[in-house]
Amino acid sequence: MTISELKSHLTDIDSVNFKLPNGKSVPSHFHITEVGLITKHFIDCGGKVRQERSANIQIWVAADLLHKLKPNGFLNILDISKKILGDDNLDIEIEYQTDTVGKYGLDFKNGDFVLTSKQTDCLAKENCGIPSPKKIMNALKLEVVGSNCCSPGGGCC
Repeated sequence: MTISELKSHLTDIDSVNFKLPNGKSVPSHFHITEVGLITKHFIDCGGKVRQERSANIQIWVAADLLHKLKPNGFLNILDISKKILGDDNLDIEIEYQTDTVGKYGLDFKNGDFVLTSKQTDCLAKENCGIPSPKKIMNALKLEVVGSNCCSPGGGCC
């Protein structure tokens, strides 16, 4: 999800709710403690120089159970953050504390923001000797080449 998509969803809802990938809810008294611009400048294992930019939003839960961030409050935070982010088309990464600081993607389903799992990946598979995934085919949909091919009494086995 991008910042502009987040803003659009915030204008259509009455309350801000976050769900974890396991379906549990982030406590409703969460705080947005940081909004930042993350720039990652790196070299992949194939030697290619790469650069990624994303908006980082940190969610934190404290003991103040009466705190409830409203959609317009979240929009205000994002408006203030425009000084740093600049671009509303940046992809969002969410930081949330579980056993360690977790990094998540963001989706929107049924009126809730859903933290999505992120995975590592090799960006230079062709240089690492990693075979491309094999295509799985359904044997029932394979076309028969000949009328006698692999049929009982066809002589191929």
